[in-house]
Amino acid sequence: MNASQLEALIRNISDYPKPGIQFKDITPLLSHPKAIQSAVDLMVKPFLSMNIDVVVATEARGFLFGPSLATYLDAGFVPVRKSGKLPSETISHHYELEYGTDCLEIHNDSIQPGQKVLLVDDLLATGGTIGATRTLVEKLGAEVVGFTFLIELLFLKGKDKIGPGLVHSIIQY
Repeated sequence: MNASQLEALIRNISDYPKPGIQFKDITPLLSHPKAIQSAVDLMVKPFLSMNIDVVVATEARGFLFGPSLATYLDAGFVPVRKSGKLPSETISHHYELEYGTDCLEIHNDSIQPGQKVLLVDDLLATGGTIGATRTLVEKLGAEVVGFTFLIELLFLKGKDKIGPGLVHSIIQY
């Protein structure tokens, strides 16, 4: 399947989770095995020759793609979670949201200095979450070489806020 066929499987939900938001619901896409495989194939393609050591994905929908991309790249997988969700020692990063703040954590021994890291999430919007994830990875001494997303909301200019590296998205709105 190509990007436009995948896009046809994404459902728009108006006014969710609050008025004025057009939520991009990927659950219809996830119900089609060929669509999942195509999404993973397209998300990983630009990174096949980059010798990625670790794929890092953010909670929760990044977890839907991260392990598959890691397997495809013969790389490790590391989850980034909200505060208090990881069982071992972590480092954390607080970051600003549109209304308030949030905190992400990563195990402090999950990535080694110098490793090449690919960051994954289902959607790039304002760049706040993936930018915070980048900060965590860099605190551990690793190199973020790229970002891959199923969807990018171009009008929010998140790409401008996440720093250097190849930014790849399959579907843009």
